[in-house]
Amino acid sequence: MTPPSGVVVLTDRLVARGGLKRVVAGAVAGGVRWVVLREKDLPHAERAALAADLRAILVDVGGTLIVAGPDPLGGDAVHLPAAGPYPPPTHRLVGRSCHNHTELARLTTEHYTTVSPLWPTRTKPGYGPPLGPLSLQKLIEVSPVPVLALGGIETPEQVTACVQAGAAGVAVLGALMRAENPTEAATTLTRAFEKAVTPEPFKAGTEAARSPRTGLRPTVPTQGSSLTARSGHGRPQPQTATREKQ
Repeated sequence: MTPPSGVVVLTDRLVARGGLKRVVAGAVAGGVRWVVLREKDLPHAERAALAADLRAILVDVGGTLIVAGPDPLGGDAVHLPAAGPYPPPTHRLVGRSCHNHTELARLTTEHYTTVSPLWPTRTKPGYGPPLGPLSLQKLIEVSPVPVLALGGIETPEQVTACVQAGAAGVAVLGALMRAENPTEAATTLTRAFEKAVTPEPFKAGTEAARSPRTGLRPTVPTQGSSLTARSGHGRPQPQTATREKQ
């Protein structure tokens, strides 16, 4: 199973406008293919039933539900906190939350990580300090696995900054959970990601547009896929570009 990329939704039923399933369905209609189910306060049976409902929304588009915590609730993808468990379970897809170099250094068989918080967030007010794109870039450079940027990401400009720092995707909660129109919000963020990872065409007599770190921007992944061509640090590798003949 490939690691998540693009726009990844984190759930919060307490702030989901119009209900969690409505928001997730809207986000999927807007291009989202990865959903992380949180809702850890629910009883096990209710949480398992919710997981089944969300998988039903994702199945028709080839999407994937990731469950926060070591129990995949009938699936095979989990996202673990920085505190544990260690070693990680042997599911087909395992992610972990990280916030600094020390936590990244503890990664072993995980397939991806989130790095947070990038910006101040209403979900966890006062949590931080915010890293910002420059610190994100430095953490990505030492990460052994692909990185999703997380925390306070609400605008296309923020998505672009995270991609330029080397992130394989962005994890979003409030911008979609609180959106009046989750399909429109997801479409806006997804298009920003696709634009940020799509190489700009050469123009005769000019240099190609370059990103600050990797030279040429990486190829946009297909929906539900990962940026699989990576360097040893988990960063997207640039494509080889050619000039038009004069």
